[in-house]
Amino acid sequence: MGLLKKLINKKEDAADIDYVLYSSLTGKLQPLTEVNDPVFAKELMGKGVAVIPTEGVVFAPCDGEIISVFRTLHAITIKADNGAEIIIHVGLETVALNGQYYEAHVKDGERIKKGELLLTFDLNKIKAEGYDVITPVIVTNWADYEMIETLTSDEVNAGDALIELRNK
Repeated sequence: MGLLKKLINKKEDAADIDYVLYSSLTGKLQPLTEVNDPVFAKELMGKGVAVIPTEGVVFAPCDGEIISVFRTLHAITIKADNGAEIIIHVGLETVALNGQYYEAHVKDGERIKKGELLLTFDLNKIKAEGYDVITPVIVTNWADYEMIETLTSDEVNAGDALIELRNK
């Protein structure tokens, strides 16, 4: 059986799923609680999952609007059309790179479509600088939803279903 992690689960009926967020990255999945950063591991920013990327490309996980492209380009926040607020945070402590090795392909306030290119980054150079490239994908307003993360394996490709959201 593949990976099945229930973040919050009051009902298991798939027909009750209201919205799906798709993977922004290709790589290996890791539970958010195992990320080597207490802010993410203790789920202080929200609930979600982390991806250890094998490619330096971030795609839109849904249709929505870019809330913010961080000045240092290491993170992007999105408001999905259903109201979910998502942060994609590429790497740990990578804010210190001050945008080096990152390129944003969207701007604040821009409308996006699922699968659209958001960000590229030089995976090898970031690793060579000594940074962990694990990328948390977090729903910051998780309390507004019942969430179930269901995947069929520990590996994920960009565009695969990643997080299912169910309205309360």
